[in-house]
Amino acid sequence: MNLLLGALNPIALRLGALEIHWYGVIIATGVVLAVGLALQEAKRRNVSEDDILNLILWALPFALIGARLYYVVFEWSYYQANPGEIIQIWHGGIAIYGGLIAAAIVFIIYCRRHALSPWLVLDIAAPTVMIAQAIGRWGNFMNQEAYGAPTTLHFLQSLHLPDWVIQQMLIDGAYRQPTFLYESAWNVLGFIIIMSIRHRTGWFKQGEILFSYLIWYSFGRFFIEGMRTDSLFIGSLRVSQIVSLVLFFGAIGLWIWRRKHSQLPDYLTGNQAKEQK
Repeated sequence: MNLLLGALNPIALRLGALEIHWYGVIIATGVVLAVGLALQEAKRRNVSEDDILNLILWALPFALIGARLYYVVFEWSYYQANPGEIIQIWHGGIAIYGGLIAAAIVFIIYCRRHALSPWLVLDIAAPTVMIAQAIGRWGNFMNQEAYGAPTTLHFLQSLHLPDWVIQQMLIDGAYRQPTFLYESAWNVLGFIIIMSIRHRTGWFKQGEILFSYLIWYSFGRFFIEGMRTDSLFIGSLRVSQIVSLVLFFGAIGLWIWRRKHSQLPDYLTGNQAKEQK
């Protein structure tokens, strides 16, 4: 293999003093794809496109703020000494869990005020968020962040990665585990599975596609987070692993509880699904 490529330039375009970073371009690409997929599914579920677009316009800025605040809070010792860098998200430093929490709150409030089922809307959004996350991790790749412990060139080559990916994993003089790639691949696989089965009659009640996403994502994130070297910590505990456990068991528990104690509408028909023999 020819590994003389060097690290990739994180800046996509310069227009005078303005710098457009690949990080932002890649995240924006994921968002655009997610919005398009959500609009298509909203039509099938008789949800107004205007409501979806309004939700996105409200949720995106709050998700970005939530993702940044989440990261800043757990890295406060650094940002307290460097307050000017708090808004410099183009340097990286946003936490997906913070964004998801903020966006979910906005979704619930909007749905309550506009007589929409928050479970249905979150079901529509969940798989699209997963593919946006998969794409967004490549923004971390361009910034050379969200990586794991040192590894060997031989190991990376054994994964059959292209040269430009391997060379980007040469960070601070050592090759690193491409944990960004593991999470991206895990999300793509989850997206394919959920998208393949969500239209099967009687499989899902409203809210359960959301739970499927939370269970899948948090399970993978727990183990991948354990491989990373840039985790946020509370004492000796990784914050994202704690959140992953809460979401994983919380989603399973709520799924079971709702099935036992509620008359739930079917995701596809809006009516209670017939019992499957």
